[in-house]
Amino acid sequence: MSEANFDFDLIVIGAGYGGFDAAKHAADHGLNVGIIESREMGGTCVNRGCVPSKALLAASGRVRELADAEHLSRFGIHSAPVRFERQKIADHANDLVSTIRTNLTKTLERSGVKILRGIGRLEGPQQVGLRESSGVDKTLTAKDVIIATGSDPFVPPGIKTDGRTVFTSDEAVNLEWLPRWIAIIGSGYIGLEFADIYTALGCEVSMIEALDRVMPTFDPDLTKLATRHLIDGRDIDARAGLLASKITPGCPVRIELSEMKSREFVEEIEVDAVLVATGRVPRSDELNLNSMGVKTTRGFIPIDERMRVLINEKPIPHLWAVGDVTGKLMLAHTAAAQGTIAVENILGNSSEIDYRSIPAATFTHPEISSVGFTESDAKELASKDQFELGIVRSYFKANSKALAELDSDGMMKLLFRKDNGEVLGAHIYGLHAADLIQEVANAVHRRQSVIELVNEVHTHPTLSEVVEVAYKQAMKQLNGR
Repeated sequence: MSEANFDFDLIVIGAGYGGFDAAKHAADHGLNVGIIESREMGGTCVNRGCVPSKALLAASGRVRELADAEHLSRFGIHSAPVRFERQKIADHANDLVSTIRTNLTKTLERSGVKILRGIGRLEGPQQVGLRESSGVDKTLTAKDVIIATGSDPFVPPGIKTDGRTVFTSDEAVNLEWLPRWIAIIGSGYIGLEFADIYTALGCEVSMIEALDRVMPTFDPDLTKLATRHLIDGRDIDARAGLLASKITPGCPVRIELSEMKSREFVEEIEVDAVLVATGRVPRSDELNLNSMGVKTTRGFIPIDERMRVLINEKPIPHLWAVGDVTGKLMLAHTAAAQGTIAVENILGNSSEIDYRSIPAATFTHPEISSVGFTESDAKELASKDQFELGIVRSYFKANSKALAELDSDGMMKLLFRKDNGEVLGAHIYGLHAADLIQEVANAVHRRQSVIELVNEVHTHPTLSEVVEVAYKQAMKQLNGR
């Protein structure tokens, strides 16, 4: 088929951040672009994830701060009992979602992207099926197709949800009610953030983690410090090594707990509500991937570093995938970067992604962030490439700005090579950790050495000096220095 006979130069299936960035970037470079979306524009992040949850965290964080009489008294401040309106907090999140969704839609329209409402699927090479909400089904053609259908919350077997007493983060962001006692299944970033919200607003929380320690995906050293503040210091009963083998909605909700390793029944508990925060699964079932011979792994679409979809590790011409559906780093900014990179390759500009330099953050109070290698992965790399791994820790308790804020409970761990000083990664827990990690992420992206970084001047007094101190400590450990 000649290019002139295609309906579009590019069709993007899915209008989350990955699809949005791909469609806009392509349109800005002169391509005729169509984007298909069956639900709300903006995908999970805008409607059910990053955006509303951060609005809730911002509001509940203010409540927590004002209610911390002991902390305020150290400043000489005495506040009245804190009152809040749940509905107005929920409205703040909903209004923010509406604003960002509208802005995103208008941005695409101004760029010349045609928005196609309905369910998209593959129908063969350079062909996309579209089932509109009216039921009309049609086939469109495009020179290139990008799949950006995202993910949904994972609900394990044995757990029934009703959207009211047992629910996922999709429903939790609506903050329709505040249960007196809520169980959160999972202690990853979603579980931690909602535990932060619920405890600030007066709820009791039980946190159930199937793996052998709470916060299993976080750096162990940071976990020890963060657990004292984010879990032990709050009205949270955290239990690890337990499987929520059966959850039955109702009033009350009944949870059957079993030993994770043996699967032996331990006890049944009753709570007012349950938030299931056990990860996410890709939305790939409706894509008709068989029409192209694509085989997924647990639903994730295989891609290479240029975002090309693979069959038997070989790229399929003109078919690309980005975002959560690929199962790489399931973060909105990863999806956005992947979308832009896919389009760059469509335009003929060879471009690859550097996952190592993509930071991640958990927006608790205080925050947690990371970039690059974990300590265990860095040790494996050091053994494989035969270099000595360096590890230094920089503490917020020595930082003037943190002390001025009376919020010095924090630490940064920096991983680096002792032979050449290259920064391999960092993990931060503390005030504004989500902002601080970007400086290290930039260094990882450039493969910079602390030899260069140690001479960069940081503003005093700021939290960024925590990073500066880490670089200076690392410099002292370099071999031959």
